[in-house]
Amino acid sequence: MNGVFLARQPQGPADSEGSGTGRGGAGPRAPRVVAVGGGKGGVGKTMVSVNLGVALAQAGHRTLLLDADFGLANVDVALGLRAAGDLSDVLRGRLTLDDILIDGPGGLRVLPGTSGMPSMAQLSDADRVGLIRAFGELREPVDYLLIDNAPGITKDVLAFMRAAQEVLLVLCDEPTALTDAYALVKVLAQEGGLRRCHVLANRVADAEHGAALFRKLTGATEKFLDVVLNYAGAVPDDEEVRRAIRRQRSVLEAFPESPAAKALRALVAYLDQWPAPTGPRGDLEFFVERVLLASQAE
Repeated sequence: MNGVFLARQPQGPADSEGSGTGRGGAGPRAPRVVAVGGGKGGVGKTMVSVNLGVALAQAGHRTLLLDADFGLANVDVALGLRAAGDLSDVLRGRLTLDDILIDGPGGLRVLPGTSGMPSMAQLSDADRVGLIRAFGELREPVDYLLIDNAPGITKDVLAFMRAAQEVLLVLCDEPTALTDAYALVKVLAQEGGLRRCHVLANRVADAEHGAALFRKLTGATEKFLDVVLNYAGAVPDDEEVRRAIRRQRSVLEAFPESPAAKALRALVAYLDQWPAPTGPRGDLEFFVERVLLASQAE
C-alpha cells in the first residue's frame, strides 16, 4: 500500500467562514446531515459510517449516527453496543429518543435502528407527527448527523438521501457495485433533484486504484446524468479493518495507526471543507419531516 490515502479537495469553493462545526464554534448551528449509501450491499457502507462517525467525534464534532436500516439494523452490533430500545419503541410511546441513544466510542452517539419496522411510506399520520415531534424534543446537540442507509434503492433509502444535505456514496471495485452505484445516482438525480454527490472508493489497492475506480463511475455519469461527482478519497484494503470488525470495534479505536484509520481521518478533513448548512429549516425535526415527505413523493 502506498502511504496514506488522502482525500481529494472538493470541487467548488469551500465556505471559509462557516465550515467549522466543532465545539469551538460560535453558537448553535444547524447540523450537517450526511447520508451514506452504497447501492448494493457488501461495499463497506456501515464500516465507513461507523468509523467516520468515530473519527468525527474524535476530532471534536458532536456526531450522531442514525442506523436507518429498518430491516437488518447492525450499527450497534458493529460497535459491540447494547441498545435499550429502538425507533419502534419511540413510535409506540414507550421510550423517547434520548432514552434509546447509545454512547459510542470517542464520544460518538448512536441512534439504533430496528429490524422489521414498517417503512416510512407506511407510517400512519399519527406516527409521522410523533416521529417529527420526537426529533424536535431530542436534547442532543449535533454538529453532524450521519445516516447509515440500507442497501439497495428502496423508498426508505431514497427518502433519507433526498432529505440529506450531502450524499456520500461508497464504491468498491466490483462490476455490480459500479452498476448499482450508477443506478442509485441516476434515480436520485432524475427523481430526487440530486445535483452533487461525493464518492468514496473503498477496499482499494492504492491511491491510483481508487482514482481509477472513481473515473469509471464518472465516465458514465458525465455522459448521461446532470450531476457532479466529487472524489472524497479512498480507503485501502486493510486487514486491520477486518480484525476490528471481528472484535466489534471501530478501526479508529482498535488500530488507530492503520492505513484505513489514517484514510478515514483524512475524510474528516474533506467533510470539514463543505459549506456550512444555512436557512431556518435546519433542525432535526425538519430533517425528519423532509424524510417523511420524500417517502410519500413517489
